[in-house]
Amino acid sequence: MVENGSIYIADKNVKTRDLVSAFLTYQGYNLTVADGNSSFFDTIHKKNVDIVIADLTYLQIVAPDFKERILDRNPLLVLIGYGEASGSELIKSSSDCIFTLPKPLNLDELESLVMRAREYQAMKLYDRSTGGSAQKKLLSSTMIGSSAPLQTLFEMIIKVAASNATVLIQGESGTGKELAARAIHQLSDRQGKSFVPVNCAAIPDDLLESELFGHVKGSFTGAYANRAGRFEIADRGTLFLDEIGDMKANLQVKLLRVLQNREFEPVGASKSQKVDVRIIAATNKNLEKLVADHDFREDLYYRLSVIPITIPPLRERKEDIPVLIHTFLARFNADKRHSVKGFSRDSLDILCNYEWPGNVRELENLVERLVILKGNGLIVPEDLPEKYLSGKVFCSAPVQTLVPPADDILPEDGICLNSAVEDFENNLIMQALSRSGGNKKEAALLLNLKRTTLIEKLKKKNMTFGGE
Repeated sequence: MVENGSIYIADKNVKTRDLVSAFLTYQGYNLTVADGNSSFFDTIHKKNVDIVIADLTYLQIVAPDFKERILDRNPLLVLIGYGEASGSELIKSSSDCIFTLPKPLNLDELESLVMRAREYQAMKLYDRSTGGSAQKKLLSSTMIGSSAPLQTLFEMIIKVAASNATVLIQGESGTGKELAARAIHQLSDRQGKSFVPVNCAAIPDDLLESELFGHVKGSFTGAYANRAGRFEIADRGTLFLDEIGDMKANLQVKLLRVLQNREFEPVGASKSQKVDVRIIAATNKNLEKLVADHDFREDLYYRLSVIPITIPPLRERKEDIPVLIHTFLARFNADKRHSVKGFSRDSLDILCNYEWPGNVRELENLVERLVILKGNGLIVPEDLPEKYLSGKVFCSAPVQTLVPPADDILPEDGICLNSAVEDFENNLIMQALSRSGGNKKEAALLLNLKRTTLIEKLKKKNMTFGGE
């Protein structure tokens, strides 16, 4: 479940205020409703409000200087009833901390706007967490997130970059091992030289040696000219050996020599070449196990892992998911020229609770797919592929099979459905309170509601229990 900050609702129209309050309470948000008994700004301060939803006309009356005084306290502002000339002039030059929505209200659009405001806040928090140094700003431009595991990784990368030591980056597929390697290069004193990546698993074994070390003319069939290898190209820069765990034994020996002597021989050459290259290796395999199984040289392993770094999987930093989604959504909307507004609360909750075996790469690919297929509007659970749903059923789109009731309880002259449903709901609430002895928390659990939702319903219905 995605945590929600506090939302403050202020509107002189009681019906609109109650409608917004009931809707957002049902969606699980933590609300404070203006009651006229306390100062508008004092309430925002005391309740640690994150988002203010307010009628524009009402604000102009009770707080003419609302724009500066609200935004100075950091909440975001959602203005409803926006669109009149005076309102347009009032905020047309304002910052993007203000979101607007016309009346009459569309509740789906309201929730979408609240989601966008929350995503914007997550980005602000992320920017603040990475704004302390030039190194962190560079890291934050490529590795998105503000979670504790990622901040620990940032600190390690900054320390490692200052040295010239060989680095072994370990982590699952899709976690961003190459991004970390590039960050180390960019933060090092080699940043003005080449960063040369090689995927050891993607190049056939019989070509990998020539790819790494180069070859001389005539060294094998098809070698019509001298060719520089990746080591030579990366001289005085950084060579990134990805999927090092897939390298065959004969090449492991030659790589070990380069690490020991800082020299190599091109295929077919009779002389060695000196090289000044920093090596960063990466793998999604357990090299220690490969060493124990005699599938990887122990001496090479220790040469490579002078400084080991582990990239945390996405499931261990789920608090970064909303920021990642916001970033990917903005990028793909721009690239595809689409206008997807955001993700509904239910769909975001699903993605935040998914285990992400494919890590950040899987999330990025999913957002791109959804932007292409949806085109515009709000991403809802029904838009997500089946594997992300895990059998969840949502009240927003229930799937039911209608079966005629065994007993005909509908009167001949019909019935008021709304009243009947209201009476049925009231009866269930009173049963739950009776069974729990008036304990609202236990009663809410029996009804599968949040305690705050039950309390809001009791207030709205003007219901009491026992001696209350």
